[in-house]
Order: sequence, then C-alpha cells, then structure tokens
Amino acid sequence: QLQLVESGGGLVQPGGSLRLSCAASGFNLGYNSIGWFRQAPGKEREGVSCLSGPDGGTYYADSVKGRFTISRDNAKNTVYLQMNSLKPEDTAVYYCAADPAWSRAQTMCVMALFGSWGQGTQVTVSS
Repeated sequence: QLQLVESGGGLVQPGGSLRLSCAASGFNLGYNSIGWFRQAPGKEREGVSCLSGPDGGTYYADSVKGRFTISRDNAKNTVYLQMNSLKPEDTAVYYCAADPAWSRAQTMCVMALFGSWGQGTQVTVSS
C-alpha cells in the first residue's frame, strides 16, 4: 500500500523555523518526483516546492524562495521541507506528494501533477 505521512508541523512565532518530514512506505521515493503543497483557509492549494525525478530540477514558489528548502533522504525514504524565516502568511495545512512521472519541476508544482498525497500537517505562524 502506497502511503505518505507528514509530520513536523506546529505553532511557531514569526521569524522561526520548522522542518516538515514526509515518510513514504510501499514505494521508493528516490525514483519519484516529489512536492510540497499548502492550503490556507479560503484559499486554493499552492505548490510550494517540487523536485522532478531523482536528479531533476527544483522549483520554489516566489513566496518561499530563499526561505524554504526541499530535500530528500533516499536511505530513510523521506522528504523534507526546511522552512526558515516563517511569516504569518505561511500558515496553512502542508501536504507532501509523490509521482513516478518526471516532468519540469515548475510544471509539476503548478499543475499539481502528483498521484500520491499525504494527509497533511498544520503549520501555524503566530505571535
């Protein structure tokens, strides 16, 4: 059974940091494109960052560029999203996603071209 499980969300003050983790089971993340998405109340889902294939390109939304970093640890079959300099507008439910297809990272993020999704983890940035 293919499964993605996010963790690491929580409440953090503006300017703080969080690292989200997404553990995969039932398939090898190393050969997949991976992505992080978020959805705030009343807003559409947004592609935050995506990696295309095992060594493909990386995409970051303009709103997080320079603050967020996507990475993967193939040995742990886990994907990470390091979030620094957090802002109140980063508050959302964050989802990880994976798909065996390889395409341009920006395309995959903007079009949300992923077949497997996690259940989401809440990130709240507030003082």
